[in-house]
Amino acid sequence: MRCSGPAARAIAGRVFRSRGRLRDRVATYGEVLDVDGAVIDRALALAMDGPRTVTGEDVVELHVHGSPVVARETLRALLVAGARIAAPGEFTRRAYLNGKLDLSAAEAVNAVIAAESQAAARAALANLTGGLRAAIDAARASLQTIVEELSGSIDYPDEVPEPAAGAVRARIDDVDAELAALVHDWERGRVLREGVSLAIVGPPNAGKSSLLNALLGEERAIVTPLPGTTRDVIEETFVIDGVGVRVLDTAGLRISEDPIERLGVERAERALAAATIALVVIDGAQPLDPSAHAVLERTRGRDRIVLFNKRDLGTSGYDERPAAERDALAGSVRDPATIAAVRRAIADVGWHGEGIDLTRPHLASARHADAVARAREALAFARATVAAGEPLDGAAPELVAATAALGEITGAAATEAILDGIFARFCVGK
Repeated sequence: MRCSGPAARAIAGRVFRSRGRLRDRVATYGEVLDVDGAVIDRALALAMDGPRTVTGEDVVELHVHGSPVVARETLRALLVAGARIAAPGEFTRRAYLNGKLDLSAAEAVNAVIAAESQAAARAALANLTGGLRAAIDAARASLQTIVEELSGSIDYPDEVPEPAAGAVRARIDDVDAELAALVHDWERGRVLREGVSLAIVGPPNAGKSSLLNALLGEERAIVTPLPGTTRDVIEETFVIDGVGVRVLDTAGLRISEDPIERLGVERAERALAAATIALVVIDGAQPLDPSAHAVLERTRGRDRIVLFNKRDLGTSGYDERPAAERDALAGSVRDPATIAAVRRAIADVGWHGEGIDLTRPHLASARHADAVARAREALAFARATVAAGEPLDGAAPELVAATAALGEITGAAATEAILDGIFARFCVGK
């Protein structure tokens, strides 16, 4: 149980009893008392005096046993003693307000908690250590220097010469290039952080559920020789190169008179429409029937992988495949080499087989991307002013606007509404 604030020691003293006083950063053994003063646990108390704490305030932690009853009664005792329940993200918000974290690092705390893949965790940790703040601060400092030089030449024309237009434009271009690189990594890195969704689709009995089981390495879906075994969408997750892949196994796509199967087909259609990648499975051992042709035609023109399955039983369907499927895979879902090829294809289609270095500074949210987009728009206007040969001081307001937009990322120019929106997404206790 963590208490943070100027009254942390006083509140803890009403709940925790020990032989000696709590010393800074020394674990003390003692007893935890409930609201009636009865001992409910023997525990450790760790006091940490501000500002050298995670929140910048005095902090006391009570390390109690994991019983839900003990935890609940300890919390009740703390509340009666004068504490209150922390709001979502309040500890991190206090750390930000007290200068322990910049806003991008504070957001990274929540991103670490929510990470569902190795890539997402690595990306969040990079920003938690201040990588994005350093890049944004460098860009803002460069723009502020230009503004200061322009202001100096206006206020003191006899002492401060106006900077050369070419030099101003070159520095604007340099900052814009850095921001463009961040945007590029945001667009590619979003897939690596958030993962991709993959819908396995195809006619009935083509081997879709068998492929799902092979990709997961377990018997997750029921497999039978009967067409139409899968009636609902099965959702699971696996990882390729540290990136999460949310896979949806769907009912076979065909026209059916069975009302339950029709419902499954409708859900399969919705899953296909929402997926990042379509993994189309066709029975390659049989001549292509109307259902196979319909699925192939339906998925052309979008990100997809086509697998002609059951090569061990024949290749007639694969041999007569249309020209649009000339680059399709052929194999058997029971063959490890085929599964390896499918996994490589998912990486090639999903993130072009190339990752970005997520340990580098990177934009981690749509909020970041929007702020950079507004900054680049302002820089474009400033560049146009300089290129047109107009007085350089006309570019100053746009440079100030770009600087302010970038300040929203680190919190240097964040409004209370922005802070409320960010920390409302945190879990209680962080």
